[in-house]
Amino acid sequence: MNRFKIILPIAVLISAVIISIVLVKSDSKPHYKQHAPTATSVEVIKLEKNDFQVWVKSQGTVSPRTESTLIAEISGRISSISPAFREGAFFEAGQQLLQVDPSNYRLAITVAQSQVAQMQLAVAEEQAKARQAAKNWQRLGQGQQPSELVLRKPQLASAKASLAAAEALLKQARLDQQRTRIVAPYAGRVLEQQVDVGQFVSPGTILAKIYAVDYAEIRLPLSNEQLQFIDIPDLYRGQDQQSLNMPEVTLIATMGLQVHQWQGRIVRAEGAYDTRSRRLSLVAQVDDPYAKTSDNKPALKVGQFVEANIKGKLLQNVFVIPRNAIKDSNQLMIVNQQSQLTIRQVEIIWRDADYVVIQNGLQEGEWLSITPIQYAVNGLSVKALHQGISIIHY
Repeated sequence: MNRFKIILPIAVLISAVIISIVLVKSDSKPHYKQHAPTATSVEVIKLEKNDFQVWVKSQGTVSPRTESTLIAEISGRISSISPAFREGAFFEAGQQLLQVDPSNYRLAITVAQSQVAQMQLAVAEEQAKARQAAKNWQRLGQGQQPSELVLRKPQLASAKASLAAAEALLKQARLDQQRTRIVAPYAGRVLEQQVDVGQFVSPGTILAKIYAVDYAEIRLPLSNEQLQFIDIPDLYRGQDQQSLNMPEVTLIATMGLQVHQWQGRIVRAEGAYDTRSRRLSLVAQVDDPYAKTSDNKPALKVGQFVEANIKGKLLQNVFVIPRNAIKDSNQLMIVNQQSQLTIRQVEIIWRDADYVVIQNGLQEGEWLSITPIQYAVNGLSVKALHQGISIIHY
């Protein structure tokens, strides 16, 4: 048994040496299989020219056409208010909103009427005295020219002036009585109510803040780059603004889970650039924003934030490229006839969230790769998967 334990390891060692010698002296060499390089698969579209409608995006806050502050012109205690004189309530032009106690002003009218009657009597008396003075002078004047004082002309003029003053006081008293009725200057809505029944007001007291509801306005700031793609005619002094052909605008607002749209138009451009942002604002107008619509669309409320799409120029005979096909902000990957990539730098004249527009530097019929390739280089072999021949039509 001991002899077997010694011979077995020696036999294994000799066998390993013999196998090693045979392998070293063998002429066989390992074979390596060479694989052909694989081409990257890319989706391509065929370039063709189209027309593209530019929509310029902006945003702003809804504001009223006119916002006013109602101020008391007379003093007194408020005796009644209209149901329309509440915050958020609507009113029509000429509608009475509140009433100041007119009792004192009625008395003032009575007093003024009495003064007018007295002055009318005084004028009549002076006129009679003036006629009598003229007759007396004719009898006793011995042909001389009488003075104005003799004919009582200054006295008559003074009486007439006193009558005019009394009539003016009567007119003022009636006007003050009318001012006890506070009426709406236009159709609108109450923004802030400052007074209520029983409160004493005096001239200058703020009664309410109101705004017009015939249409709403939205200031939309735009950069010079955006303005060059919108047809806004210049307004010159003396020119009728209503005759200008202004672009349409779509306003968009999200309320909860719903998105609503309102149609409007640009009515004017502001007269100066914002000195901080260097932007010029266009003013959009939406008619009758509080009218009920057939689709029960909510009203366009003052202070609401909205996004705007302004209809711009129609770009003709241009290449419209999906934005995800742009590499490094201004490069495209063109696939040539040898199925190789060509990196081409282009000049983009317009870009938005989905597309870029290119006028020069491309040829119709070329194939554009729209598959992102992280390390794309000129001459890279690709396998083109044709997606179609058109990008977008307008």
